[in-house]
Amino acid sequence: MDFIEKLLKSQGKDTIFVVVDKLDKYAYFMISSHLYTAEKVAHVFFDQVFRLHGLPKTIVSDMYKIFLSRFWQELFTLK
Repeated sequence: MDFIEKLLKSQGKDTIFVVVDKLDKYAYFMISSHLYTAEKVAHVFFDQVFRLHGLPKTIVSDMYKIFLSRFWQELFTLK
């Protein structure tokens, strides 16, 4: 789970939120304009990934621990 940032704007979007499922070999690319709150990321993850494949056992990310903690907290309130 990571972001590709600072892209040229297209229709007001300049960021891609990327989630890769190594086990099933799926990749999800969600375009956005700056998703940086853990709550917003959790909602997008829930709507675009979780609803299709369920909750992964692990998520690998180089995001800050506090961000990931808030992400998980928000994700579990959505479930």
